[in-house]
Amino acid sequence: MTVTTTDLFATHEELLNSALRAITERGYWSAYPESPSPKVYGETAAADGKAAFEALLGKDFPLDQPADEWVGPERSPFGIPLGVRYPRTSPDALIAAAKAALPSWRDAGPRVRAGVCLEILARLHRRVFELANAVHATTGQAFVMAFQAGGPHALDRALEAVAYGYAEQTRQVGSVVWTKKADTLAKTYHLVPRGIGLVIGCNTFPTWNSWPGLFASLITGNPVLVKPHPGAVLPLAITVQVAREVLAEAGLDPNTVQLAVDTREAPVAKDLALRPEIRLIDFTGSTAFGDWLEANARQAQVYTEKAGVNTVVVDSTDDFAGMCRNLGFSLTLYSGQMCTTPQNLLIPAGGIATEAGHKSFDEVVDGIAGAVRAITADPAKAVEFTGAIVNDDVVDRIAAARKMGDVVLDSAELAHPAYADAVVRTPMIVKVTDGYGSECFGPVTFAVPTESTAQSIDIFRETVGEKGAITAAVYSTDESVLDAVEQAAMEVGVHLSANLTGGIFVNQSAAFSDFHASGANPAANAALTDGAFVASRFRIVQSRRPVAAA
Repeated sequence: MTVTTTDLFATHEELLNSALRAITERGYWSAYPESPSPKVYGETAAADGKAAFEALLGKDFPLDQPADEWVGPERSPFGIPLGVRYPRTSPDALIAAAKAALPSWRDAGPRVRAGVCLEILARLHRRVFELANAVHATTGQAFVMAFQAGGPHALDRALEAVAYGYAEQTRQVGSVVWTKKADTLAKTYHLVPRGIGLVIGCNTFPTWNSWPGLFASLITGNPVLVKPHPGAVLPLAITVQVAREVLAEAGLDPNTVQLAVDTREAPVAKDLALRPEIRLIDFTGSTAFGDWLEANARQAQVYTEKAGVNTVVVDSTDDFAGMCRNLGFSLTLYSGQMCTTPQNLLIPAGGIATEAGHKSFDEVVDGIAGAVRAITADPAKAVEFTGAIVNDDVVDRIAAARKMGDVVLDSAELAHPAYADAVVRTPMIVKVTDGYGSECFGPVTFAVPTESTAQSIDIFRETVGEKGAITAAVYSTDESVLDAVEQAAMEVGVHLSANLTGGIFVNQSAAFSDFHASGANPAANAALTDGAFVASRFRIVQSRRPVAAA
């Protein structure tokens, strides 16, 4: 099968134009339905996707890359026997192939690249249930979350990156005849990509966190090496497979996108990151490795999302039950294994005012704990929110946090009704007075008694300023408090949500409207997605020649 690049752009031009409008209007818009309902995707879509996923298990993954050996590093948090083996290609071979692919991808131009990128997204969308099963099996996310975050929401973020990249490259003319008095010059403005991109995936959100960087680099003309986390290879292997198929069918070099698989025992990320040919790096993961990349991969433009101390300032509320339910759900979702999950609850030791009267500190914390208990009371239902624990480090952090203060709500083990080997833990809430200044990734929340809301704001400003945060929240009926927290949030560069009591949660963000991370504090040096996320992935190099007089 072959397709023309002209046809691809024409096929998807309306979608691209809608996305271009969405990034300027910032209202609600989504290109890919988030409901896995048969009414949306068809009666057989779920079963077909699961069958396609299962057909990959226990085999060599069908990818047309040369292999020095075949490796299968994944271990499912649910205990699902995966057994998928992937081609491990040497860094030298990967980089040589990417270098060879760069000229044709660069010269294709923004329209061709946009058409190819949008066709890749369309084909990934067709395989959304297969991808959902892959994300579910490798990350420990409950299936609905894996479908939504790993499929439609990730696709939206990728499309957002394509739209921003296309807009940045087409904001000016490609050439002009310039005249000043007696001199006339023909000027050409060449879009020049930075070079080879490296996307380093994470274990928890392999598509959601990787696709924005992948597509931002592709749309701006850069070939990309996709280096999955050893625990979550399959979702990105499918991504690379689809990308290579589209590229080949369009008559372009499939090595524009390649899979760089490694294992925990023989990691390759550091070696690749320091190669002089690698000019762009996208990374989501630990602060330690993100800081290392920023300090050492000096030849590359590095985009990182790392750890942070997400904070909630609780001052007062006119919907105590709604506040507790909202926070309880935020703490429970995926067992807190999200970069956006709240960690520190800053609450005045003297309590807060509510519509039901004054609530003491303990009553506020007990109210939030009670909401968590309600969500996790029935294990069969609870696991659809908590999912499974992604690795042993999270379990170790729970044990360490238990010793840090007074345990208000202990983390409990739940038996998963479908996966006997799954490690499931409910959220823990610990009352502490110190030790809360660093991220404790997982289902651990610190309730911190403060002298006053004013001190809460000071602590918020200090901890986020020093350690960073991806999200922040405030609950207050006092406009002056809301304004003060918003001012502090601007100072430390963190996105703020106020008085969420309904169906929108602090750990969720909407593509085309919400920016994810700001790039303005230590938790991340980039935002998903804004102009800065794409504009530095290419440069404009001009040439000019005199035009002879007629």
